Amino acid sequence: MHTHSTASDGTDRPAGLVAAAHAAGVEVLAITDHDTTAGWAEAADALRPGMSLVRGSEFSCVSATGRGDRPVAVHLLGYLFDPQHPAVRAEQARLRDERGTRLRRITERMAADGYPVDVDGVMALVPAGASAGRPHLARALVAAGVVESVTEAFAKLLYSGSPYWVPKADTPVETAIEMITAAGGVTVFAHALARKRGRVVEPSRIVELAAAGLTGVEVDHPDHSPEDRELLRRLAGEHGLVTTGSSDYHGTNKVTPLAAETTDPESLEKLVAQATGVPVLHA
Repeated sequence: MHTHSTASDGTDRPAGLVAAAHAAGVEVLAITDHDTTAGWAEAADALRPGMSLVRGSEFSCVSATGRGDRPVAVHLLGYLFDPQHPAVRAEQARLRDERGTRLRRITERMAADGYPVDVDGVMALVPAGASAGRPHLARALVAAGVVESVTEAFAKLLYSGSPYWVPKADTPVETAIEMITAAGGVTVFAHALARKRGRVVEPSRIVELAAAGLTGVEVDHPDHSPEDRELLRRLAGEHGLVTTGSSDYHGTNKVTPLAAETTDPESLEKLVAQATGVPVLHA
C-alpha cells in the first residue's frame, strides 16, 4: 500500500514495479509516487492475473508538531482520488515545481563546494513528467564515486539540516486532507512516528487530524519501533482510524523489499468503502 516507481524516486518503472510485486506474491499493490500520478497508466496496463491496483500518491505536507515548536515535514498517502480534480492537479503541479527547484539548488550548492555533480546531469536522471527528489542527486553521487550507496548519500550529505539542505513549500496537511477528500479519495498518515528520520509530530496531532477527516494511519512501517506501532494502533482504535502497513518500497534506492510489511484485507476494504474518486483496478 506504499510503493514508488521511476515516476518519483523509485528505481523500477511502473510496469517493473508491478512485475516485482507479482513475483513477491503481492495480490493488491498501491502505487504512491511523490506528488504525481504519472505512473498510474503504465502500472494499470502491466497488471498480472490475480492482482489488483490501488492508485494513489504520497503528498508532501507540513504540519504543526503539537509541541509549539517549528512545523515539521510530513507525508500523506492519498488513495483512489480523482486525478483530474482541479485542486489536486494544481497542487501536485506546484509541488513538483518545488521539488525540481529544490533539487537544482542543492546540486548547485554541492557543485560550488567541489562535488562532481552538475544540474543538467542530475536533472537528466529524472524521467519526463516524474517528480524530482534528493534520491536522484544521491544516485549521481554514487555514480561519481563520492559515496557507495544512496543510503550513505543521505546519511552524510543530503539529510535534513545538512549544509546543502534547501527547504520547500509543502502543503499544510489539513489542506491536503480536505483536498483529497473533495476529490473522492481517502487519506492515510504515512510513517507518522518514523523517529529515525528526524522530528515527528506528537500523538495529539494525529488525534487532531482524525477529527479533521484523516481516514487512517500507517502503523506497520520499517521505520516504526514496536512501541510506536503499539501506540499508533491504540490511537487508531480510539479515534476510528484505519490501520495500514507497507514496505515503502523504492527499488534499489532503499534496502527494504516489497511486502516486508503488509495491510490487512479488512483495512483495505474499509478504505475502499469510503472512496468515490476512482475504483480499484482488477486484472
